[in-house]
Amino acid sequence: MEYQNLDFWTDADVGYVALDRPNHRNALSFDLLEELVAVAREISSSDLRTVVVTGNGTDFCAGFDVSGFEVGLLQESTPVQRYEAAQLGGVMADAIESLPQITVAALHGNVIGGGVVLTAACDLRVADADTVFSIPEVDLGIPLAWGGIERLVREFGSAITKELVLTCRPFTAQEGKAAGFLNAITQPGGSMDIAKELAVHIAERPRLPTVTTKRHVAEVLRGDFSRDDAMGLITALDDDESTAARNAYLARFRTTT
Repeated sequence: MEYQNLDFWTDADVGYVALDRPNHRNALSFDLLEELVAVAREISSSDLRTVVVTGNGTDFCAGFDVSGFEVGLLQESTPVQRYEAAQLGGVMADAIESLPQITVAALHGNVIGGGVVLTAACDLRVADADTVFSIPEVDLGIPLAWGGIERLVREFGSAITKELVLTCRPFTAQEGKAAGFLNAITQPGGSMDIAKELAVHIAERPRLPTVTTKRHVAEVLRGDFSRDDAMGLITALDDDESTAARNAYLARFRTTT
């Protein structure tokens, strides 16, 4: 599929998605949201193992394109059309979060509003040290939507989420790292390299336990503890790729003891 508002390419087992509206600071237009849903669908059905999500230009994402308020939400349209337009960002975030592949966000510049929600929908997050985050929805007279509250409470906890959303104050990468929102902070300009390194490292691991780990974490966050760990272990022991990885690990271990 040809994309007009994002770049998508692959390198071996790693996919790369770059928001590509640099003249608009990668603001999330309705077209870009639809393309993110489409690329998630394409990735989900692929053999890729990990995905790096980033933005072209000076900023990762300046949030929802406010011109969309006029075009899609305020101008004359049916109630169904307004609802579908308002819902699209949540559909996008769910599509990214539901990917079976491990997703790594490479962040730089400004990460605003819907861009924070997109970031929270990724599994792992790496940011330049001078990255600035903000959630200005309340200042815009709207609640944070797109499943943003759920995702931020999950990552930050309830008290910090309420503070950041209600005050709309910017927060730094250092604050994000201290709160557990970020996995790593890099020198300015370095987030893409570190995110790629992390994605390649994970892609080299056997697929079954990697995908299983992501699913198990999601289940725990939903309060679902019904999984059968014993059966999962047996399944991995019978998996050819997992067996090859285990044998290689044991061989390395034996040579060092």
